[in-house]
Amino acid sequence: MFGRRKKSGAAEDAASEAEQVVDGIDNEGAEDAEGAEPQRVRLEPEPRPDGPWDASEVREPGEGRVDLGGLFVPGVEGMELRVEVAGDAIVAATVVLQDSAVQLQGFAAPKREGIWGEVREEIASGITQQGGVIDEVEGPLGWELRAQVPVQLPDGTGGFQVVRFVGVDGPRWFLRGVISGQGAVQPQAAGLLEQIFRDTVVVRGEGPMAPRDPIVLKLPDDAQMVPEGVQQEDQETSRFSGGMGQLARGPEITEVR
Repeated sequence: MFGRRKKSGAAEDAASEAEQVVDGIDNEGAEDAEGAEPQRVRLEPEPRPDGPWDASEVREPGEGRVDLGGLFVPGVEGMELRVEVAGDAIVAATVVLQDSAVQLQGFAAPKREGIWGEVREEIASGITQQGGVIDEVEGPLGWELRAQVPVQLPDGTGGFQVVRFVGVDGPRWFLRGVISGQGAVQPQAAGLLEQIFRDTVVVRGEGPMAPRDPIVLKLPDDAQMVPEGVQQEDQETSRFSGGMGQLARGPEITEVR
């Protein structure tokens, strides 16, 4: 069941703040200039023996996952799923588990070139220009950015929000995750969120898309929108095993690249 929410929780706020940081980043990769420091090379995507998966690699992508069209997101016990929109299009899904969250967003990518290296560089540049702190490390999901993003606190003072940017290049697509809440502050506690990221299935489609265009999502066919504060009383009737909790619409965003 979907709920419309006016205010986001702390975990969702982190993902939203992370989106705002990326808003101003130039999406075009810079060409190497003679005598300049070498830019990241667009290499072919690495093998993905543990996922995330392309739709062609999974026989039954809807088994145990929520069908959002461009993404099939795993359902787990106690999970809340929120969708986020840009204009009239749903472009991201955020999985909330207690005091942690992971935002999932798919993008089109070149056929034989991975873009995560360039994207990391652009995100890092944007955050540091705003006074944030970036640490690039090799984590459980490969190379990632662990960031302290400048934010305005509820009392009007400045502070920092800790987030993790993770990403994986696939065949003609790129999946980005933004982990927030305790899963970012204590990465060792983010195992279930990382498994959700790994087990997500991306449906790129065969139509032409420009690199970095967002893969548009959709609501499940049997989704229902409910007012904020209305809880799903009988989760056992849900078609998703494990009792996923309510699915809610998150804050609207205007730019996702």
